[in-house]
Amino acid sequence: MAWIYAGAIWAAGWWLNARLSHSAASDTRSIRFLIPLIFGVTIIAMWEILVQMLDVSAVILPPPSAIIVRFAGSLHLLWADFEQTILKGALTGYVVGMIAAFVVAILADRSPFLTKGILPVGAFMAALPIVGTAPIFVKWLGSDWQSKAAVVGVMVFFPILVNTVAGLKDTSVMQRDLMRTYGAGYWPTLFKLRLPAAMPFIFNGLKLATTLALIGAIVAEFFGSPTVGMGFRISTSVGQLAMDMVWAEIIIAAIAGSALYGVMAVIEQRVTFWHPSQR
Repeated sequence: MAWIYAGAIWAAGWWLNARLSHSAASDTRSIRFLIPLIFGVTIIAMWEILVQMLDVSAVILPPPSAIIVRFAGSLHLLWADFEQTILKGALTGYVVGMIAAFVVAILADRSPFLTKGILPVGAFMAALPIVGTAPIFVKWLGSDWQSKAAVVGVMVFFPILVNTVAGLKDTSVMQRDLMRTYGAGYWPTLFKLRLPAAMPFIFNGLKLATTLALIGAIVAEFFGSPTVGMGFRISTSVGQLAMDMVWAEIIIAAIAGSALYGVMAVIEQRVTFWHPSQR
């Protein structure tokens, strides 16, 4: 019976989304927002019905209703964890890593020696597992958010660096010759030609780094943190079999990651409105 109810909900959501997708207003912003919303509500409703009717243990998979109750009753803890992990650890490391990547990319762009030396090292460092680097930074900087910010900074540094260096080389020889014809030196050429042309590459790196920042900050807290933070809460809640709290933290992380990625996407649309991908 549970599968029949779940199938009926899935069929209803599919039918409604199909009608909206083929409607005359399918390209409007409200419909584009409504279609994924209906899909998400359908998945959550099927989850609730199957877990409740099949009597699945809350230790294995809690129902969405239990997660919502725990979420509403733990807002003070969730906010403290969000502030510690996202606002302090992830965002601080993201900003520091981004600025450092831009500075090093400019230096590498001016020196072929640095370009050939930094990029292979960057590829090597980016391949290092976080489970290896996080304990090192915790030993160096302590268990508070500063060590988590350092882990995030290292994780986001190399994707942004590689994309920025590649973007700075995206201009054609004719474009650079034209700038030299006008008497433009390195810095005018950089700010008026090469940086604008590199923006699609740079934003690719920035958007990729948003997910890496959250992963780095949360996972780093598994290797040492004060009694607050999303990684700390997840690890202790798993030990207590409080899986509803674990899912509440996952929801916070998903919302924060989607919001940060969305902010980067909106800024990209404003900055690279001239690019064919934004038309």
